[in-house]
Amino acid sequence: MNSDIIVVGGGVVGAALAYGFAKKGLSVLVLDGEDGDMRAARANFGLVWVQGKGATAPAYHGLTRQSADLWPAFLQELTGSSEARVDYTRPGGLFYCLSDGEYEARDALNRRMHNQAAYADTTMVERRELERMMPAVTFGPDVVGASYCRADGHVNPLQLLAALQQAIVALGSRILFRSTVGSINPEGHGFVVNAMSGSFRAPRVVVAAGLATPILTEPLGFTIPLRSERGQLLVTERLAPILPYPASGLRQTADGTVMIGATKEDATDRGVSVASATKLALRATRIIPALSAARLVRQWSGFRVMPPDGSPIYAQSERYPGLFAAACHSGVTLAAAHAAIVAPAMISGRLSGDLAAFSNGRFDVQKCA
Repeated sequence: MNSDIIVVGGGVVGAALAYGFAKKGLSVLVLDGEDGDMRAARANFGLVWVQGKGATAPAYHGLTRQSADLWPAFLQELTGSSEARVDYTRPGGLFYCLSDGEYEARDALNRRMHNQAAYADTTMVERRELERMMPAVTFGPDVVGASYCRADGHVNPLQLLAALQQAIVALGSRILFRSTVGSINPEGHGFVVNAMSGSFRAPRVVVAAGLATPILTEPLGFTIPLRSERGQLLVTERLAPILPYPASGLRQTADGTVMIGATKEDATDRGVSVASATKLALRATRIIPALSAARLVRQWSGFRVMPPDGSPIYAQSERYPGLFAAACHSGVTLAAAHAAIVAPAMISGRLSGDLAAFSNGRFDVQKCA
């Protein structure tokens, strides 16, 4: 065997899991794809977000909240291992409401989610209180208020990915870049993973290859249903600090740029469009009219990895024990949980118990019936 466990996919999800395995003393081999592959970290908005997540899925909301609470300690340990800089703050987060109808709908959503959780960490903030919270901002006339969740924060996702990869190596494990995996074959008490850089063996394999995950698992009868959803984002030039709180669709980075996003599109190409840029810019300037004077320096798109019901999938093959899959569209928010909760559950045999709500079996209609 070349290692104790092979992780297929070196993005944020795969790297966080590999980091969690390495912290437990396992020898880990991460097989990453090509330099030009679409990665969540390159297209991610960078929110570590709780409010609104899992509105109809209590288990997902609970895991999200757990991960957000783990983030400060997770980051401290991660940067200690990697000595990397990762810009992260947790001041709480906002969802702006641009009409009475939006405000009432958001308030109703918060109340419904509070009823299914043991805590109530999201409150509605009227415009006057919002202005007090953000004295450097002159809001547009349409802003009636916002919802505020004290558990929310934001991070630089590129720095996060780099820190995870550095920490994996620092803990004695390996990452092979430009090593796209073509197939996984069961062999004896383990698996042979065939990649561009060679064939590798391990008793356990975790496929965390984003939208490519089903391509690798389906030939083994291990079904991981996923779809893509394109999102477009904008970023402005660097501005003086004006936004102390990240918001859904609007946040200022540590470098001063303002990120504006994101669309939700049923599209399979990597393109960007003027229509989407206009839509994003119009809403941002309705919130903060002064942004209309800022230069846009970049527009890009990325793909969300979406299970059918929106909740993550963490599963082990019934036919080939030791073969796992992990797929979600909240890899940044859930990075701390992937390292501290999901990875240990996978290697200790507790996945089907501790994280049963996230099994791929929930999509099997015959079994559920």
